[in-house]
Amino acid sequence: MAAPAKIDPELLKYAVSDKERLYLQKSMDSVSMRAAAKELGVNDGTIRQAVERVRARAAKMGYAPDHDLNKPTTAPFVVKGTSTLYGEDGQPKLQWVKTNLDREAQIEIMRQAVEALCEDVKPVKAIPAPPDVNEQLMSIYPWGDPHVGMYAWADETGDNFDLSIAEQDMCNAVDYLVERSPPSKRGVLVNLGDFFHYTNMVGSTEKSGHILDRDSRTAKMIDVGVRIIKRCLERMREKHEIVELINAPGNHDETFAHFLNVLFRNLYANENRVIVHDAPTTRHYLQHGKCLIGVVHGHQTKDKDLPGIMAAEKPKEWGETKHRVFFRGHHHHDSRVEYTGPCFVEQCRTLSPGDAYAVGGGYLSGRDMKCIVMHSEFGEQMRLTCGIDVLRREYE
Repeated sequence: MAAPAKIDPELLKYAVSDKERLYLQKSMDSVSMRAAAKELGVNDGTIRQAVERVRARAAKMGYAPDHDLNKPTTAPFVVKGTSTLYGEDGQPKLQWVKTNLDREAQIEIMRQAVEALCEDVKPVKAIPAPPDVNEQLMSIYPWGDPHVGMYAWADETGDNFDLSIAEQDMCNAVDYLVERSPPSKRGVLVNLGDFFHYTNMVGSTEKSGHILDRDSRTAKMIDVGVRIIKRCLERMREKHEIVELINAPGNHDETFAHFLNVLFRNLYANENRVIVHDAPTTRHYLQHGKCLIGVVHGHQTKDKDLPGIMAAEKPKEWGETKHRVFFRGHHHHDSRVEYTGPCFVEQCRTLSPGDAYAVGGGYLSGRDMKCIVMHSEFGEQMRLTCGIDVLRREYE
């Protein structure tokens, strides 16, 4: 009788689902993966992919005996790289294992910490809904890359920017747009990512370590950023019956986007008119009748792929709708392109100026914030724009 398929029993420790464990165990008990697949009634490629997936996960955690890795790391660390010294007999004599914090584990640790801190947050009081709202309208207020905490010096970049200017411009822009929006039943404040300019104590980007031009200290930046969002949500509560908040993770503030979700979910725990879309995902979706709205920062995807991603991730909602828009940030430019579907991908501008790095590299764009009003049956019906020059004229 043939020997069972050669599957390391230790790999069972790295399976994360019942199906993965079933596929591994059945492969160990059978003469081959193909035999295991036949017995389970699945394609043999399905089992092969599951086994490879678990092997890759185990290697990431430091376990790959075929490559002389036998010292698994402990959570939340993952293997970043290894160096092995082999003797003349070909056997490993010394090994250096470089580890790094697992990004997903980091986010989960931070989320749990913020959850604990928010236990003492005093929720805001519910207030009566405004009368006579239009049930069929939804007003969307996209914030493109606010970069709260960035510093810019006018002599170097053409415009001054700091925490106080960011707070003034963002709050005034929302005031301006909310005042001019029709009384839509739904009002959605969409943070398209890079709300904060940085997310550590040294003011650098997480992946490249690039030192950023920043104003003040991290704690003060967080305080100002939270105050901005709360003030804008309060203004929207006066105008719209249902107020919604989306915080998309950006490349500058991937982790802080999650803490904003936890904080504001707790802050408005007693107000059923405020909805915080707090799923720990890079993309979020809203359906409003025959309208389907996608939200993403855009640093990990290409615009032309977003309609297909929307259809794959939300097939039911895609089939029920005909007016589809994906709002994205990251590039700071103003553009709106229609792709097959049909589905528009709209790039939103920012209210902030460029910092020294952006201006030096010639990355220049206009500055504004918009309100897009969607009808549940007919799609976009109105578009309001608040440019930086309007803000300076109206509020200075």
